[in-house]
Amino acid sequence: MTEYPTSQEGPQPVASGGGTDEAGHGKAPIAAAEAVRTHAAGAGAGPAGEPGGAAASASSDARAARSAAGAGPGAGLPRPRRNAAAPGEVPATAEPGEGAARPRPGASPLDASIGAAGHGGPADPPRPRGGSDDMSDDGNGPAAGTIASGDGGAGHHGGGGAAVPAGVSGEATAARREGDRLRFVGAATRRIARGIDLDEIVLGLCRATVPTFSDAILVYLRDPLPVGDERPVGPVVLRLRRTDRLRPIDDLTDISSTIGAGMDLAGAAGATGELDFSQLPLVGPQGDLPAAELCEIRPGGALAEVLRGVRPVFGSSAAARAALPELLGLEHPLPRGNRAVLAPLRGRRRVIGAAVFLRSPERPAFEQNDLLVAAQLATHTALGIDKAVLYGREAYIADELQRTMLPDSLPQPTGVRLASRYLPAAETARVGGDWYDAIPLPGSRVALVVGDVMGHSMTSAAIMGQLRTTAQTLAQLDLPPAEVLHHLDEQAQRLGSDRMATCLYAVYDPVAHRITIANAGHPPPVLLHLGGRAEVLRVPPGAPIGVGGVDFEAVELDAPAGGTLLLYTDGLVESRLRDVWTGIEQLRERLATTAQLTGLDHPPPLEALCDDVLDMLGPGDRDDDIALLAARFDGIAPSDVAYWFLDPEETAPGRARRFARRALTRWGLEELSDSLELLVSEVVTNAVRYAERPVTLRLLRTDVLRCEVGDDSPQLPRQRRARDTDEGGRGLFLVNRVARRWGATRLSSGKVVWFELSLPGTPERR
Repeated sequence: MTEYPTSQEGPQPVASGGGTDEAGHGKAPIAAAEAVRTHAAGAGAGPAGEPGGAAASASSDARAARSAAGAGPGAGLPRPRRNAAAPGEVPATAEPGEGAARPRPGASPLDASIGAAGHGGPADPPRPRGGSDDMSDDGNGPAAGTIASGDGGAGHHGGGGAAVPAGVSGEATAARREGDRLRFVGAATRRIARGIDLDEIVLGLCRATVPTFSDAILVYLRDPLPVGDERPVGPVVLRLRRTDRLRPIDDLTDISSTIGAGMDLAGAAGATGELDFSQLPLVGPQGDLPAAELCEIRPGGALAEVLRGVRPVFGSSAAARAALPELLGLEHPLPRGNRAVLAPLRGRRRVIGAAVFLRSPERPAFEQNDLLVAAQLATHTALGIDKAVLYGREAYIADELQRTMLPDSLPQPTGVRLASRYLPAAETARVGGDWYDAIPLPGSRVALVVGDVMGHSMTSAAIMGQLRTTAQTLAQLDLPPAEVLHHLDEQAQRLGSDRMATCLYAVYDPVAHRITIANAGHPPPVLLHLGGRAEVLRVPPGAPIGVGGVDFEAVELDAPAGGTLLLYTDGLVESRLRDVWTGIEQLRERLATTAQLTGLDHPPPLEALCDDVLDMLGPGDRDDDIALLAARFDGIAPSDVAYWFLDPEETAPGRARRFARRALTRWGLEELSDSLELLVSEVVTNAVRYAERPVTLRLLRTDVLRCEVGDDSPQLPRQRRARDTDEGGRGLFLVNRVARRWGATRLSSGKVVWFELSLPGTPERR
């Protein structure tokens, strides 16, 4: 792409007349009365040496007027600047407290602030004379006002505080104007570059240019914006993304009535203290910009040709006059003169939009060098938008990857309630290696897993996904926790020599009220008892996954009903401000304090508990992503469990039906007797056919009635459609039709076939 220069050598013509400044740029908002009087005076203020010019200068500075009249042999030469300013001059720079933001003679009040912004120094935002409208930034961006303004003569100009001496050379004036222009471009591009997302970049362009460079701006972007090398399909559509402008006067109705009562235009403007920007082209009386919101670019049309040309063009050019109605709408009049600039926004590979800069009639028109400024602003904005779109796509991919690596929702196993949280390390590092999982196991048990892969990158997230999938597969085999970690360690070594991770794997049995935990270098869990006591469980630390050649040890602990087990990653307890064990102790104290608030007999709600735990992190106190898994142990009462052993013989199905009938009678569930006896008979018959050791039968009464039949055969039953002539093969078909849910799980010592029946009075769910 062609880079356009921001300045050009050589003197620039000096405009004359009270309505034009020396740089050809629009002036800062000035007192409305002065603006109208200046406009009415027209060219009455001549060069500095003429009487009209001298009289106008004398009204602001008598000494400058005498100097302009030619007093003294060296009146026309620039005077060297010393510590003190010459009479009639305002120093361009000053010490703090001595008017550092004051302008040079004949320059805009914003020259000093633009110069400070261009050099990175502080500058107070200037305020227009007699006006209260200040649309400037907080001081970091370009100040409100003009790029450079002044007058070659001694006539009125809204931005200057004093008349320019008659002897100031055109070369010095042009050099000063170009310097102001370059400082503005530098400050504006820094403001645009500060944005990291699309809205920030577009807002930076608008705030940098209004009112310093233009009175209004319209930014159109392609909808949708192409990403990278994507080739858009279908018609190219531009959507109005943002508009910005100087605020109009507060009450146009009052001014209209005042003018109608006989007050002249200058008096009406002076009564409000601001310029009437409602006359700005394409700006409605309510202060909005009623331009077309959508614009479809016609192939071969005028707008397409201008955008293809890349370079900004004046609104008065033939190409722009044909393109602007297509962009802004046919019902809007075109601005007169060079008061509009249409600048294409071209990214790395294609045009992605357009910006329209507008100036009001009270402000001088754009000049040729303003096209170079517009080109620089458009180039920086387009490249920034390109980067923002790519960053947004990467952030979206990272979010989707992290979301798919973690469970969408937690299961609802019997006897335990679960809650979880995940926080990324930062907005710029949305993916990480932390994960959690809850896996239902046979026998109403549940496996609780929390792990942490080293790093915060896509690689870490990919390794985490593979380890999580491996853990789920191993859990379905019903392997002991220590064996699961051993196989995870082998899998990590197969993935690479530097694939390190920590993991904690626990299996909770709600019937036995016990939990078995194995640890691989992970922070220990914290158990919050029903009475409010919080303790850090003593589990063997173990070595991280991926080290290889190490053994893992499991420990079995009590899991009392009403207790809450908190599994977490080190990002919750470790930071630059504290070590791991200090953070663990703070977590234990936080849990105990939270439990005291809800009472000793009532455990805190799980969701609120997770939020409260995360609140212990202060601002800037998090360097790592966080995975949190909380499990509330409800357990299953012994009175709700019935368990039998059946020898693998022909009488086993009959005995199983009698045992089931007795249990239903004890629980008052006789309504389910027929359905349960039918299904138990079918499942036990299949188990006896292949089993060599005793068959187990267990009934669990919770929110559903669950039946589990186990045998030592690893072959899982499969449902099939029996032919009309087949004598068997319909058992699982009956189970599938009658039961609420059913399934089969392979164990290390065989398999378990289970099914569930809804209790009377509960809705049926499949």
